[in-house]
Amino acid sequence: MSDAETMADSPKKKGKWTRRAFIGAGVVAGGALVIGVAVRPGNPTDDLSPLLASGAGEQLLNAWVKIGTDNVVTAIIPHVEMGQGAFTALAQMLADEMDADWTKVEVLESPAIDQYVSDSIGREFIAPNLEVPAILEPTVAGGFLELVQTMGLQITGGSFSVRATGQRAMRTAGAAAREMLVAAAASEWNVPATEIATEDSMLIHAKSGKSEPFAKFATAAAAQSLPAKPKLKSPENYKLMGKPLARHDIPGKVDGTALFGIDAKVPGMKYAAVKAAPVIGATVASMDASAAKAMPGVLQILNMGNFVAVVADGYWQAQQALNTIDTKYTQTEADDLNLDGLFARYDSYLNDAGDDGGDTETEEGNVTDAFAGATTQVEAEYKVPFLAHATMEPMNCTAWVRDGKCDVWAGHQSPLGARKAAAAAAELDFDDVNYHNAYLGGGFGRRSENDNIEMAVRIAKATGYPVKMIWSREEDTMQDHYRPSATSRFQGGLDADGKAVSWSNIHTHLFDPQEAPTVPYYNIANHKIRKVDVPTHLRFGPWRSVDHSQHGFFIESFVDEMAHAAGKDGYAFRRELLAGSERHLKILDLAAKMSGWDQPLPEKHGRGIAFVPSFGSIIAQVAEVDMSGTKPKVKKIYVAADAGFVVNPDGFIAQMESAIVYGLTATLYGEISIKNGAVQQSNFHDYQMLRINEMPEVEVQIINGDHKRLGGGGEPGLPPLAPAVTNAIFAATGTRIRELPLSKHSFA
Repeated sequence: MSDAETMADSPKKKGKWTRRAFIGAGVVAGGALVIGVAVRPGNPTDDLSPLLASGAGEQLLNAWVKIGTDNVVTAIIPHVEMGQGAFTALAQMLADEMDADWTKVEVLESPAIDQYVSDSIGREFIAPNLEVPAILEPTVAGGFLELVQTMGLQITGGSFSVRATGQRAMRTAGAAAREMLVAAAASEWNVPATEIATEDSMLIHAKSGKSEPFAKFATAAAAQSLPAKPKLKSPENYKLMGKPLARHDIPGKVDGTALFGIDAKVPGMKYAAVKAAPVIGATVASMDASAAKAMPGVLQILNMGNFVAVVADGYWQAQQALNTIDTKYTQTEADDLNLDGLFARYDSYLNDAGDDGGDTETEEGNVTDAFAGATTQVEAEYKVPFLAHATMEPMNCTAWVRDGKCDVWAGHQSPLGARKAAAAAAELDFDDVNYHNAYLGGGFGRRSENDNIEMAVRIAKATGYPVKMIWSREEDTMQDHYRPSATSRFQGGLDADGKAVSWSNIHTHLFDPQEAPTVPYYNIANHKIRKVDVPTHLRFGPWRSVDHSQHGFFIESFVDEMAHAAGKDGYAFRRELLAGSERHLKILDLAAKMSGWDQPLPEKHGRGIAFVPSFGSIIAQVAEVDMSGTKPKVKKIYVAADAGFVVNPDGFIAQMESAIVYGLTATLYGEISIKNGAVQQSNFHDYQMLRINEMPEVEVQIINGDHKRLGGGGEPGLPPLAPAVTNAIFAATGTRIRELPLSKHSFA
């Protein structure tokens, strides 16, 4: 095996990338055997064998969990690791159901092939409550698999890893593997399977005193029938789930052996720096590259139509040469568009929609009559800006196109989607592309897009040698797929007792798929939500918590305004709106209790509360803000969370903290502005990040409310943050914030 193959072809495991590490379930290789598990019923394996079992003596069945002769259990994970802890949590779920020895559990990331599509996500999204008898499970699961394969869906996002793949696939795989091992041991020992216990990767028959490691029966287990619907543990029997186990990915990230996309190395590799047209839709009209051609190390200068690339011996050489190129671009219809003009367009579309226009997302009762008859009427308009992702690892991709084949190295949230995009860019068949995924140095939705993949492949195809393309931070900021800006208008009605009787909301909409901003968790009899589609030239993409990042601010700000108009405390008003929803009330009450809601604060200090269920989790936050200076200082955030059942509490808490960092950055500073059609921000000096001295203390408490319906952890901690902070500012100063970021406002 060449050095290029070694670096290129493996998942993340102790910092080493090897083709053999990709071998999947049912494979006999190097003395190890992988047990096939019926969580992919009807899935053919002939097309997997060349990729996963091409060595002498290898035999492929179906892949999820491997047992080696050393009794090491390997969980094959169909998601990527981008700091969210998915590898560890999913392995915990499989290992717990299997009764595996956690000290001997390893993880591998699955390859970018159709057999590892996210069918569990498809099922969770389309039919989350569908349960069928065991006899029908293979048919139903096979149907969802086929559906998701047609979509090419292999994605990490939407906080689906644990609540979908973990709950539906990894637990099933572990439980099925355990049943197969028990059946194999029972047959050899000639004892009832019910008498065999499993613990720490051992099979134990207490009556006879026999005990053997899982590995002893791995081969025999593979001959057992595959249980379609094995029995899963109940929470009182969990040994690993619910425990704060150390993450698998941390040691390599600490000692530097963890490999990210930007770490890819291929013999003969060159480097590319790129600059795309500043206005989306423009192309290169002309360029003067005379100075760049004379610079040391420069190999090629490419006009790729919508971008210019410089290929050189080193990245610094490529970027410095690129900076000297004088490029002119074609005109577009967006050349005269500024941010103020875009928000004016929003206003125009909202005005034209009137009382009945737009697309209705949800409606109940008679909002018009209820609002007209309300004792108190409340109206407000809110705005949020475009936001970039600003991942710590800049966008990058290494590609090599030669001899009718293409290899691609990157870190991507949808490896299968990246592979298909590479095939299209290289003008090759899908089977002629070999995609090698790596750790992601931040995703947040940005690494679900394929633009960096397509650009690198096009450059590599034009040059003929392996090329590592790296975006500068400026390019990263100015060419993002942005979180959309939005304007949202509300009308709310209160009766004589200050009870909410009507709720109407219309908002601009720029991006699909959308997390609809409904209010079903609040008990308001008459409510109507509408959206208005507004055209613009910018590119949009999922941003951490997607539309909840906007509508959490909108909804929870307006709830606070209604509470104030009713003469009621924000916490007490929400309690009224959540009457009858026990799980919701528990979380709201816990957040208030944690924060000492009724306790006095110093002058110019305020508390704000916000409550946003999203991604299957229920989150309430209280922010404590110091307004005694010239700008807000967020002192502490209290987080109460119910994600059904939290698999790894340390990991979940870390995600709450991470979401607060990301959300507070956006609340304080985040804004992408447009001038003459182009993004104005370019680096951290004008797209500011939260500094360590600005980070508030964070306290998180968890309630496990429903172990059968798990929620997400990566995204739901963000939506309540902005409204909790702005509601706290109002409590401290009487100033209502209706537009983000806070840096736009003066607090002197």
